[in-house]
Amino acid sequence: MAHITRAIHNKQALRIGYRPLSSGLSEREIVPFALVDNGLRWHVKGYDRAKSRFSDFVINRIENPFELPQSDVSEEESRDADIQWNRIVEMHIVPHPRLKHPETIEAEYAMKEGVLKVQVRAAVAGYVLRYWNVDCSDAHNLNGPENHLWLQNRQTLYGVENLIIAPGYEDQDTKDGIGS
Repeated sequence: MAHITRAIHNKQALRIGYRPLSSGLSEREIVPFALVDNGLRWHVKGYDRAKSRFSDFVINRIENPFELPQSDVSEEESRDADIQWNRIVEMHIVPHPRLKHPETIEAEYAMKEGVLKVQVRAAVAGYVLRYWNVDCSDAHNLNGPENHLWLQNRQTLYGVENLIIAPGYEDQDTKDGIGS
């Protein structure tokens, strides 16, 4: 952790060993800029130089971090260039329509006029929705006992990249056969 937090503070790149589920251990250079707690584990948010994109890295999958003090960090690798990090989305979360006593959830979450308005970075929206078990389906069709909340303004998630983990979320383009 010391290497990671120092690199964030000093705006330096890191060389790390990383173990993604898809390909096993590989060496990477990343430019970290934030730590994110998704409720289950910690991630490092940063620029992956090998893939030329911003990514999340699970801290427990990082091995042997080494700071690259002489490595120049370009503007395209900085926090300011991460569109998902800098975009704020306002989610309107309401009691799940199948609940018999929605007023209980309204009181529990201190909702105003039956709505909880939550502003989060697009980069963490999927994590928040998953952590709170918010039903993100269009027709509020998740019936699990853990789903007390429903996302009323689903359209606010347009362009958010990490929604694959949000409960019930289906990309409309993929669902309709338009996407890949």
